[in-house]
Amino acid sequence: MNGAFSWEAFDKAPIVAILRNLPASSLLSIAKCMVTSGISTMEITINTPGALESIQSLRENYGDKLNIGAGTVCNLSDMHGALDAGAQFIVMPVCEEDVINYCVIHKIPVFPGAYTPTEIYKAWQLGATMVKVFPASDLGPSYIKDVLAPLDGIKLMPTGGVTLENLGSFFEAGAKAVGIGGGIVPKKLIETEDWKALEKLMSNFIRAYNKSTL
Repeated sequence: MNGAFSWEAFDKAPIVAILRNLPASSLLSIAKCMVTSGISTMEITINTPGALESIQSLRENYGDKLNIGAGTVCNLSDMHGALDAGAQFIVMPVCEEDVINYCVIHKIPVFPGAYTPTEIYKAWQLGATMVKVFPASDLGPSYIKDVLAPLDGIKLMPTGGVTLENLGSFFEAGAKAVGIGGGIVPKKLIETEDWKALEKLMSNFIRAYNKSTL
């Protein structure tokens, strides 16, 4: 995975682990847990202190095993900084046309954020790889199902509020991927450096996903 985003790896486990404001010293250990558990895609939010250095370090150490991207990208400056650091994909909390257009032209996977059906449709028409439905915490799986009833050709990635308990329901509702932050990288486990527990938790998410596809 040193070069382009690996769709083969992503499709096996379409879960994006979102790392926000976690110590840079813990990121390589988290990456190791991801590789062992089978989760292939990691997003470092750009508003995390030292985010660009972390992306570069992760690409150097795990670029052959993980998809490593940048999240919370809101403008071209953030995007270029992330890409220069080695990010393989871009995730946004909003729908910023300039960022989407650049990524589409340069064939970089881009996941803009949207909330309403109108916003979701606009992001998709602009060329989004998938549309990040955010925040999904109050909307739930039923919202994904309702949106996809008339807009069944759009690929949705609900983010925010996805848990081990409801992950399967989101996929059963039609989601093509999910983004998960503290639910899959709990700060308590990071602070205590309980890597065995973290690996087990991540493996449980993989099992929940596999169960939903049966």
